[in-house]
Amino acid sequence: MTIKGIRYTVIALLPLLTSCNLLTPLVFVGEHKKKVLPEFDKLANSRVAVLVWTDPATLFDYPHARFELATYVGEKLTVEMAQRQLGTEVVDSRDVEDYIQRDIDAQVDPLAVGRNFDTDYVLFIEVFEFQIRNPDVPQFLEAKIQASVSVHNIREEGDGLSRWELTPVKSVFPEEGPAPLTARNAPLVRRSVYQMFAEQVARKFYAHTVEL
Repeated sequence: MTIKGIRYTVIALLPLLTSCNLLTPLVFVGEHKKKVLPEFDKLANSRVAVLVWTDPATLFDYPHARFELATYVGEKLTVEMAQRQLGTEVVDSRDVEDYIQRDIDAQVDPLAVGRNFDTDYVLFIEVFEFQIRNPDVPQFLEAKIQASVSVHNIREEGDGLSRWELTPVKSVFPEEGPAPLTARNAPLVRRSVYQMFAEQVARKFYAHTVEL
């Protein structure tokens, strides 16, 4: 083949090569997403209460932590389940907090909470690490929340109840490291770690995709 013929052949192939190159990133991206099934798939068409326990030391430093975490998780779960038309009703976290304030023993009693609000399940979150500031360097923000997550079946016959232990949750923000404490950063960091935590918990109950 002459040089002229080779040149014409390359020119003719250019559109095909270009289209292939354009498609490559789409395939590449698609291959880096994975569908994750829910850890617990029984919340559809059910009534659920979110119960959060935090130790007294945490409540001393952050008096509203329990209520705020329950609110973020409850709202995130409500939105996601509604988008998927799964028919899940989540009890208002304000009502749960009011009940706990009246009966302090209920903060560690999912069965009592579930029966009081006539729920099918109680999502019980036990927080064993909570911080917004770095305890060693308090002028820096380094939010961390670690918690165990379990689901309790309130409709179980008798006084016993079925309990499902799900994988624990750990949320850290900022992920790249501590941020300086400022009037602007403090509420941003707190809100961000709550949102991260709520999403990690809520995702246990519906199918979703993650980046690999």
